[in-house]
Amino acid sequence: MQLPPKNYDAMVKRANPPSPVVKDCLWAFFVGGAICLLGEALRQFYLSWYDKDLAGTLTSITLVMLSAITTVPGWYQKLAAKAGAGTLVPITGFANSVVSPAVEFKAEGWITGVGAKIFTIAGPVLAFGTLASWVWGLVYWTMNKF
Repeated sequence: MQLPPKNYDAMVKRANPPSPVVKDCLWAFFVGGAICLLGEALRQFYLSWYDKDLAGTLTSITLVMLSAITTVPGWYQKLAAKAGAGTLVPITGFANSVVSPAVEFKAEGWITGVGAKIFTIAGPVLAFGTLASWVWGLVYWTMNKF
């Protein structure tokens, strides 16, 4: 059965209602901002006991840990479904992308499930990020040499 383009377009419009772009952008903005605000609050907390470098390191570790902990019961995914790109704040989004496949494939065992799948999403990011940084370093070194 062949549908005329006009009928097909009408079916697509009925099946895909318009998304509330402004509302989605506001959710992403405020959730991403809240994650960053939490990071800054943690950094200020750690600065009261440690130097600047260690406070930053502890802040990163805490954010990764909180992201991983909230990923296991599925809370991070629920937040991401509502906030979209707001949860892609690099450190928490990356931690979520590492933990999610591990949790999903845990039933297959520690080796063939968790071990084999833990970097399915994050692996290409690490590999190509490392390659890109190496290439950029080479370009930077070459430009400074001449």
